[in-house]
Amino acid sequence: MTEIHTPRLVLRRWTDDDLVPMAEINADPEVMRWIGDGSGYDLERTAEAIERWEEEWDEEGFGLFAVELLASGELAGFTGLSVPDRLPELGSVVELSWRLGRQFWGQGYASEAAHAALEFALEDRGLDRVFAVVRSGDEASRSVVAKLGMELVSETRDPESGHPLQVHAIDLTEYA
Repeated sequence: MTEIHTPRLVLRRWTDDDLVPMAEINADPEVMRWIGDGSGYDLERTAEAIERWEEEWDEEGFGLFAVELLASGELAGFTGLSVPDRLPELGSVVELSWRLGRQFWGQGYASEAAHAALEFALEDRGLDRVFAVVRSGDEASRSVVAKLGMELVSETRDPESGHPLQVHAIDLTEYA
């Protein structure tokens, strides 16, 4: 089982106990504001998402980690890697993403978790390049990609919502 420890977090695979807290995060309109069309996920949709994330682990050897606070054991959200299909113009890329509950914002958890997932991608899984897609206007996520050293490489639009998106990337050589 893949598990990563940072000073304050544990990045791990999903368990049944994660469903309800992740569904609560996904149901928060403020959390979902910058994601897709902004619609929240109910319990059933969250369960389907977690199932897809776990399948990606089995198929790709990477996926989205559950992010747990080391001190309390609380589920804070997720971070990790996926192969997105929503932006076909990017081709077959690996995307780094994160989503944390609102009560965990502003404490550096997203940057800490995303940095650990990026290191996992480039050093453990041997990927040459990792992307992050951020909706225009989402300054908190832009701050995370800047802290990771990712550079803006292109702009596009979400094919479903029409929202403008910024595509950032980092190569292994830039990371090292």
